[in-house]
Amino acid sequence: MFTADKEEILSKIENLAKPSVLVIGDMAIDEMIYGTTDRMSREAPVLILRHYNTKVILGAASNAANNIASLNDGKVSVIGTYGKDYYADILLKTFKNSGINTEYMVQDETRATTVKTRISGSCSQSVTQQIVRIDRETIDPLSAEIEAKVIAQMEKAIPLHDAVILSDYNIGLLTENVINKAIELCHKYNKIIVVDSQKDLDKFQGVTSMTPNQPDSEKFVGFFIKDKETLQKAGKEMLARTNAESALITLGGDGMALFENNGNYEKIPVFNKTDVFDVTGAGDTVVATYTLAMAAGFSKKNAAILGNLAASIVIRYFGCATTTIPVLKSTLEKMDMNTFANKA
Repeated sequence: MFTADKEEILSKIENLAKPSVLVIGDMAIDEMIYGTTDRMSREAPVLILRHYNTKVILGAASNAANNIASLNDGKVSVIGTYGKDYYADILLKTFKNSGINTEYMVQDETRATTVKTRISGSCSQSVTQQIVRIDRETIDPLSAEIEAKVIAQMEKAIPLHDAVILSDYNIGLLTENVINKAIELCHKYNKIIVVDSQKDLDKFQGVTSMTPNQPDSEKFVGFFIKDKETLQKAGKEMLARTNAESALITLGGDGMALFENNGNYEKIPVFNKTDVFDVTGAGDTVVATYTLAMAAGFSKKNAAILGNLAASIVIRYFGCATTTIPVLKSTLEKMDMNTFANKA
């Protein structure tokens, strides 16, 4: 049965603003282009959109950093690469506008600045719908030269931050050498290190925690999670194979499951099943809030509850959204935790 000490969480929630976090990973921006349908083109059987707005937001690993910045007033730094192209300055400017420190970023002229462009259209009788997505990215692993520069920046940055997130979107930043050095430095300086990776979780040995979703967890363990028994089997196997202190498996509409290497197991129910508009970036919100909460002194269980709460808020908005401490606090104050007691 799920239980939560709401008052204890509320009494400490302001502490989320204190720790600093370093995000290492595949940095990107999401370019959202909107238009209204005008007519069919004479050149080809395609729609013509009359452009009315372009919005640039932080995506991939950048979104985790953005979520942290919204909670701790910008005490967050990023290590990643960007190219020598049109979008490089846009990425750095977008970071700056969100209050994110970019002094450790590394320019790689051989790589594209990662951009996901989504073109969406609407007409008077329909909602806005995505028509096409264009990805600009270089997915090759870093060159030896750039890898050395990234590692040098980690050696400078990790001692100065309270926690580290490794955010792996499989775009090439997190090579074996980068991963191993990050973990080594975090152990050396006694830093929290949390992994958010879409695959190959066994590359990340001995971390504080990892936050895979259910499909990625199933791929890793090699079987489907279909009930309590298979969920617990998956969590135990994940800890055994990665030597992680804990694993937080996100289960979509079924909430989350936290496994710790001391044998503790917590099933946390979903806090919002009705007001769901867009789950884009919700995983980044979870890892950002969960990591920040652990760095702020919360237990892993309460950190997971806060991550779950933050995700329940951002999925009410379209695109990669963020939340703040006042919103977390007011949302939690209104919640009756007893209603979730039998839902885990």
